[in-house]
Amino acid sequence: MTTVRRLLRSLLLSLSCLLLIVSMGRTESTELRVAVEPVYPPFEFRAANGEIQGFDIDVIRAIGKEAGFTVQFQSIAFDGIIPALQAQTVDAAVGAMTITPARSNVVTFSRPYFKAGLAIAVREGTQNINRLEDLSGKSIAVQIGTTGADAAKKIPGVTIRTFNAAVLTLQELSNGNVDAVINDSPVMLYAIKTGNLRGIRVVNQLLTEEFYGIPTPRNSPNLPRINQGFGAILSNGTYAQLYQKWFNAQPPELPATAPASATGNTTAIPSSTQVILASLPPLLAGTLITLQLAAIAVILGLVGGSLIGIVRLSKVRLLRWAAAVYIDFFRGTPLLVQLFMIYFGIPAAFQALGLTFSFDRFLAAIVALSLNCAAYVAEIVRAGIQSIETGQSEAAESLGLDSVQTLRFVVFPQALRRMLPPLGNQFISLLKDTSLVAIIGFEELFRRGQLIVAENYRPFELYFAIALIYLALTLLSSQGFSYLERWMDPAQRGRSRFAK
Repeated sequence: MTTVRRLLRSLLLSLSCLLLIVSMGRTESTELRVAVEPVYPPFEFRAANGEIQGFDIDVIRAIGKEAGFTVQFQSIAFDGIIPALQAQTVDAAVGAMTITPARSNVVTFSRPYFKAGLAIAVREGTQNINRLEDLSGKSIAVQIGTTGADAAKKIPGVTIRTFNAAVLTLQELSNGNVDAVINDSPVMLYAIKTGNLRGIRVVNQLLTEEFYGIPTPRNSPNLPRINQGFGAILSNGTYAQLYQKWFNAQPPELPATAPASATGNTTAIPSSTQVILASLPPLLAGTLITLQLAAIAVILGLVGGSLIGIVRLSKVRLLRWAAAVYIDFFRGTPLLVQLFMIYFGIPAAFQALGLTFSFDRFLAAIVALSLNCAAYVAEIVRAGIQSIETGQSEAAESLGLDSVQTLRFVVFPQALRRMLPPLGNQFISLLKDTSLVAIIGFEELFRRGQLIVAENYRPFELYFAIALIYLALTLLSSQGFSYLERWMDPAQRGRSRFAK
């Protein structure tokens, strides 16, 4: 009887494991995790109700319906899509991604699902810009990691500004900060037609002929089913209906496979050490810019924050209120939002009033970082001053010192020693926050790394190297402030003299 029970238990356990495996396999085969960055209309964007929509979205959903997939979207930045596919955290992606040799070496594309081409956007009234050669010596805005960015690099004497989204490149052009934008023609036409971007036109002549594909991880088992699903929507007319819906035209003929010039050949993969060593010169150049940003911003922030902190303690109510409003605003809103507001928002507001105004990127970055830093420094200064006993101020007044002299010679020197640790923390935070200026296309350390990853698709090595550089900078800063604390501590200096 005992043997029969054991046999039944083993049988039930085996059946349970088998059912679990089957159910897991069914889940994997019926769910397709698709990466998308919904900031690229008309291909993918968010509607007013928050739903993701667009031509690419409709196409992948139609493919999923034919192939038996349940599509689950994951929002990922465009330059992070291929790294996500390499790590297999997603099964596929849609993003109007052009099939290129470099990309084909690290991911596998579906058959082409869209025919497009690069175009140039310029401001109304701009003459003699019709081809890439006409952009020599000009300034151009491009989206990072796109074929437009690759095309811009081949133009001699050009100044390139990179942004994370196509709409930001067009806003940069609208603000008058660049001479032209290179991007996919349908995207720019749609943005100009539906957006609040006035005074911009797209040059009629297409620069290239490109094909979009759906990227998947190498050797993905989902790729045959994706191709089969796309073939089905081509043959049953669904694709033509979707193309008509979004572009009000009949779709062009699409090849069954990508052109040979787009797929390329697999080349030798460099080692991690080779990738890091080859990337060190541009990364170190970006490090110098990061240090320059942090140094200037912290100096201005210290000066401005000290004044605001002192005003915060003023006996005049209006001054105290104004200082409190400033501190609450810059501490209560993200630095990223402040960067956008200063660099993109202020020029757009001036243009809405019929005035011409533009911000230099370096100046905009310094202004945003300094204003944000000053708000935090102001609270550190206020707390440091209030930590000094009131008896010392009374004693200084009894000796004939006025309020300014008391603050300068008695209160502030003592408060400074107490303020050093939080000021050190603020500087380290500011040093790391400089990476946020990459969002306005400023090429400091982090942005240099992003640009390299967009070319070689080796995110782990590059971002690991960047993390080590930031770590080295913060450790050196921490040691520097620790030395200052010891040097300004009378007890420490007294022990040092006694030891000698």
